[in-house]
Amino acid sequence: MGSPAAAYSGADILVTGGLGFIGSTLSIALVEAGAKVTIVDSLIPGHGGNLFNIEPIKDRVTVNISDMRDTHTLRSHVQGKDFIFNLAAQVSHIDSMEDPMTDLEINCRSQLSLLETLRAHNKKACIIYTGTRQVYGKPQYLPVDEKHPIDPVDVNGINTMAGEWYHLLYAKVYGMRAVALRLTNTYGPRQKISNVKHGFVGTFIRKALQGETIQLFGDGSQKRDFNYVDDVVEALLLAGTKPDLSGEFFNLGDSAHYSLKQFAEMLQELCTFKIETVPFPEDRKRIDIGDYYASYEKFNRATGWAPKTDLEKGLKTTVEYFRKNLDKYLE
Repeated sequence: MGSPAAAYSGADILVTGGLGFIGSTLSIALVEAGAKVTIVDSLIPGHGGNLFNIEPIKDRVTVNISDMRDTHTLRSHVQGKDFIFNLAAQVSHIDSMEDPMTDLEINCRSQLSLLETLRAHNKKACIIYTGTRQVYGKPQYLPVDEKHPIDPVDVNGINTMAGEWYHLLYAKVYGMRAVALRLTNTYGPRQKISNVKHGFVGTFIRKALQGETIQLFGDGSQKRDFNYVDDVVEALLLAGTKPDLSGEFFNLGDSAHYSLKQFAEMLQELCTFKIETVPFPEDRKRIDIGDYYASYEKFNRATGWAPKTDLEKGLKTTVEYFRKNLDKYLE
């Protein structure tokens, strides 16, 4: 399979949240494939947006610092666009519990505003939305497929689910073209590593690089699947090239599963630090989901996608990137 990015050569594309981890990696792939890319990002402190992320393409991309909640600017952003890669979101599960109204504004209201603006001013654009595994909550069976019940354990999961379903509803009711991918633990260069509220993957990588002790809650046996960012970008690009996927949602994931302890031990092969186990904090215990790994069979059947980068190789590349650029990612 050749790179799906080639299909976007000459296309006019909007990437919301394009200064963040996945959005910037996607934007780089699109620009290098010959697309005309506009990035919209609010650069809200702590949310992951970082101008350094687009350093390789900074002179070949248009950047608008704008909040998706500002409905007045949305119209100019979406007009004439062929594709909208919609990655703008509040992704911290902890923040969503501490400040649920902001999570609601970003993950629900702004999503609905974008869709209404597109319905009125650019109904033909294809929208690719990034959802999350968090909508499933604590798995009732493994691997989790798309038929698994929806049972979010936090505010972020509920609001992200609503944002996703707005996209699918507008596809079905208004004939707009929209597809959603439910992402699992994505990792790689450019990810947010400075804030513990953005999940364990980035936090573990930062602690490993700085020689700090990594604490595992419980015994660290909780299993997860991991996707390297380049594989996720390929999935997003494939989703936009398949019109028959409109109105559908798909899991991403990996057939390999690792415990948090195994993940930390793989980092120990690359960095010098200690690992210790500690009891679960009560606030984390209430929203912990135990083991989670997904079936990506539905998306594989539809597009042929499968992850290419194993965790060992992906972590090595990630650690090498942050060793060179760590000062750009520490708040």
